[in-house]
Amino acid sequence: MRKLVKFLAAAIILCSCQAKSGEVFVTENGAIGGYDPVAYFNAGKPVLGHKRFSADWKNATWYFSSEENRNLFQSAPEKYSPQYGGYCAYGTAEGHKAPTQPDAWTIVNDKLYLNYNTEVRRYWMEDQTRLILKADSNWVVVKSE
Repeated sequence: MRKLVKFLAAAIILCSCQAKSGEVFVTENGAIGGYDPVAYFNAGKPVLGHKRFSADWKNATWYFSSEENRNLFQSAPEKYSPQYGGYCAYGTAEGHKAPTQPDAWTIVNDKLYLNYNTEVRRYWMEDQTRLILKADSNWVVVKSE
């Protein structure tokens, strides 16, 4: 548990340095660090997007690994975009924004959830149902921080 507290404290500090305030986790590489949100669904893994396949949505630039993925996203962005704007799902359940790593992800009920890192994802996966309910409730306030 101490490790988790340290991770979350570091996440809060890192978040304030890397992410712009708003509904989407953005780094200098774009929304969700430049990773293709559609690839999590159709490739089953994080795939870095390319600038030539980009789209703007929710005041952020999203990158995709192919024109097909960009078109899928543009036709249904709510379906493919990660929950809580790509901020850490566990952090959102705890009431704050935290950045995420591309390899710390899960898909639950056809929704993409990202986490701070794979260790935090382990905690997330232990009680996902309860944490999703908490994060859904918290997001209303957390997204405007």
